[in-house]
Amino acid sequence: MNDRWTTDHVLSLSPDVPSTKAAARLAKAEPWSGTGTSADAVWGACKGSGSRPYQTVVALDGPAYHCSCPSRKFPCKHALALLLLWAGNALAGEEAPAWATTWLTSRQQRAERATERAADRTTGRADASAPRDEAAAAARRAGREARVAVGAAELQARLTDQLSTGLAEAPSQGYGFWEGVAARMVDAQAPGLATRARELGALPASGQDWPSRLLEEYGLLHLLAAGYQRVGELPEPLAATVRSRVGFTVDAAEVLRGPLVRDRWLVLGSRDSADDRLTTRRLWLRGEESGRTALLLSFGRPGVAPELALPTGLALDAELAFHPAARPLRAALGTRHAGPAAAPRPSGVTIDAALDTYAAALGDDPWLTSWPVVVSDVVPVPTETGWSLVDGTGSIPLRSGSFWRLVAASQGRPVTLFGECGCRGFDAVTAWTNEGSLLL
Repeated sequence: MNDRWTTDHVLSLSPDVPSTKAAARLAKAEPWSGTGTSADAVWGACKGSGSRPYQTVVALDGPAYHCSCPSRKFPCKHALALLLLWAGNALAGEEAPAWATTWLTSRQQRAERATERAADRTTGRADASAPRDEAAAAARRAGREARVAVGAAELQARLTDQLSTGLAEAPSQGYGFWEGVAARMVDAQAPGLATRARELGALPASGQDWPSRLLEEYGLLHLLAAGYQRVGELPEPLAATVRSRVGFTVDAAEVLRGPLVRDRWLVLGSRDSADDRLTTRRLWLRGEESGRTALLLSFGRPGVAPELALPTGLALDAELAFHPAARPLRAALGTRHAGPAAAPRPSGVTIDAALDTYAAALGDDPWLTSWPVVVSDVVPVPTETGWSLVDGTGSIPLRSGSFWRLVAASQGRPVTLFGECGCRGFDAVTAWTNEGSLLL
């Protein structure tokens, strides 16, 4: 590991605001002992409320973390604080203690075994420890496909009935009607159709354009259900998109058997979302050579941050495999050949070009609501209805992000901004200023 991270790089790994604040309080010499650093790791013992200090070690090539504290957050406040001390060049150079060496060695061995298994998958060698009944798996898949087809046909009939009776009755049906439809789609093992049905029930039946919005969503849902009914006739990339939208998933191990794209991937940003079932982390990357944008998804139990975390603004030499789709975006992370290292600010496009990019993606996948893009030389400005991004080619509404943090960072000057550009505006994720990167 040759490049020392900045404070912003470290804090971009934080799972939440309380962790950031707690780490800042611990990022000082007093509670720490036995700290040290090598080319690939940092370690130290932090005094806590118990009689024994918490043993913390971070492998910088992941990054990956180990701490003896009971926290379920990744990274915990101790790992964040240790990285903050390292970023500030405040760690002594002591030799790694046995507990740190043991964990680092074990991690390296696990990584080597994982690489061997990945090589076996790529070359087609069978894993004798995990036998698989291909005939049974095919039968289960065929059974599910039949159930989804029945569910898609029922959904089409429901939508046809809605249109035959007119949209005027839609507001009186309430959320319960579409929740019932969603439950039927769950029974049919089509979670993607269920989610879109629930979204229909949540649409506000108010405002002058609500019938147009409702009709648009009806059309998109009907198109998806009809597309699945004829999925065998579609070109394979579009068929893969339809299956994914309906709710079929492809295992990461299966994806990693496909073509691998090795590149130096810049971490553009990350964002967490949570519901009562799980916490989802989205991480966006862009290849330095390929120019491709990739989306990594990582999941954790309810209230628990996912383990995969990459520092925004740094780049890692790694292999990715993209899930099949008409417009591939989601990817699986394969072998990492080097840890996160310094990278230049990403290049961006104009607002007009960003909208063109989204329009092109929408042509391949009509159910897309947004597409990740970097815009450069844009200025956030207040409007009568909220905030907008402005440049020499036009403007676009800002829908999310910490607007005042963005304004403070830009100070009225143009900035480079990463986010998702879509039909409802721009969702800001990361800003680059002269001082570095800033998660919004």
